[in-house]
Amino acid sequence: MATLRRALAALVLALAAGAAQAGTLRYCDTPGELTHEQRDRLLRFAEIVRNELQGSGQRVALVSRAGLDLSRLDQRYSHAGLSLQGNAMAPWSVRQLYYACDEQRPRLFDQGLSAFLLGMSSPEGGYVSAVFLPDEAAAPLEGAALDDRRALALLAPTYSANAYVWSQRYQNCNQWVAEMFAMAWGGTPAGDDARAQAQDWLRGQGYAAHEFHIRFPPTMWLAAVIPWVHHDDHPSENLAQAVYRVSMPSSLEAFARQRWPQARRVEFCQAGARVVVRQGWEPIGEGCTPAPGDRVVTLD
Repeated sequence: MATLRRALAALVLALAAGAAQAGTLRYCDTPGELTHEQRDRLLRFAEIVRNELQGSGQRVALVSRAGLDLSRLDQRYSHAGLSLQGNAMAPWSVRQLYYACDEQRPRLFDQGLSAFLLGMSSPEGGYVSAVFLPDEAAAPLEGAALDDRRALALLAPTYSANAYVWSQRYQNCNQWVAEMFAMAWGGTPAGDDARAQAQDWLRGQGYAAHEFHIRFPPTMWLAAVIPWVHHDDHPSENLAQAVYRVSMPSSLEAFARQRWPQARRVEFCQAGARVVVRQGWEPIGEGCTPAPGDRVVTLD
């Protein structure tokens, strides 16, 4: 029974924090302290990512990081935002939705790139991806993201890690980015029904959320006690099949690539003193394992 309870607890955490980690800047507790060596490596890893962004010739990138280990749910990345060269906080800071634990509500937050990477899955490192869009896509996305009125028009008042993709009741971080795509690329307005119009545009353009198939359905009942996970926005037929359709970084990247085939992707990973940088859409292997053609940097 103890083994079963541990397994259920792990699944609930994966659903609550992982099935979208979806926007919590961190969970509602104090993050673990990094050693001096770990912090130094993370800062140098962040500089490698920042140099790639700066050298891209672009002014905006869709960036994603691996939060909790979602491998059991077949997802590497949990949290996405928009890294903007023109961010007033600092160049390439990340504009994102996060869950303000003290206030128990979602907020928009600009975060420096190094701090953004602090949310990776392990103090020894993790994975980050950046997608660069062609100018005709990047320019309107940058304009929409930096316009506070437009960006805030898409912010829902209530957060849910597993927010249903086609409901306006809740929102997670990745859903906000998806709806920013609609405002930027579809010209949807920033009025009272901004989210509904953005979702209508996304649906019409073939946007597809990730489908989480919960292999042990009672986990869904246990997850109901977690304040940032909800079920009441999901269609009953989906719940009956133990399926959640949720915007994830993989959904955002797939849509960007579908709409703009010339989009370029760079993936980074850090494993202790090793950093691997890969150009292209083929993911880096598990364990931050380099392949021919990858750039490998040793931090020590």
